[in-house]
Amino acid sequence: MKSPSDIRVYPAGQASRAAYILAHGAGAGQRSPFIVTFAGALAALGVDVVTFDFLYMEEGRRLPDRAPQLEATYRAVIEDVLQKRGTAPFSLFIGGKSMGGRIATQVAAADPTLPIAGLVLLGYPLHPPGQPERRRDAHLPAVKRPMLFVQGSRDAFGTPAELEPILASLEPKPTLHVIDRGDHSFKRGGRDAKAQAATFDEIQRDVVSWMSAIAG
Repeated sequence: MKSPSDIRVYPAGQASRAAYILAHGAGAGQRSPFIVTFAGALAALGVDVVTFDFLYMEEGRRLPDRAPQLEATYRAVIEDVLQKRGTAPFSLFIGGKSMGGRIATQVAAADPTLPIAGLVLLGYPLHPPGQPERRRDAHLPAVKRPMLFVQGSRDAFGTPAELEPILASLEPKPTLHVIDRGDHSFKRGGRDAKAQAATFDEIQRDVVSWMSAIAG
């Protein structure tokens, strides 16, 4: 599987020993406001952030590729990052928004030898909206790395209450950061732009704090 042609790096504003591959969700690519905002903010807080487009998005197709193709693309990006960082000491985190985060967990579950320090999952899609029986969690016990789940309390793809019993059975036990009244993109409703920006800032700082604790 070839690597995406446009792998973007948001360098940290200071010397960084952590890198985070932030993959996009199913419906919007790496240039979406959500991905650009979070990548820039995390970089400003001291983490090198890498974004990319899955090949279906790069080629202008509407429907995502099948899981094996998505996983192969993600794996190619991981290998690209590892190669470019060389022997420099750093901790690599993977994850992403919705589908991007799910594919990251599948990549990690499939290969326990990948040098991944942890996973940051922004709105994990536990199931399609309105179809709670179609759960996407069977592979999670095989991840066996630290995981941070950031989940809105009214996420139609899976609420924190649905995730909690699943996460409680995993080792190491994941961290769950709940966004009160947040939806799948952590929007709390209303038109208060400052309040929404503060919510995003809270998430971004929590993510970097969690990474720093894992990376030591």
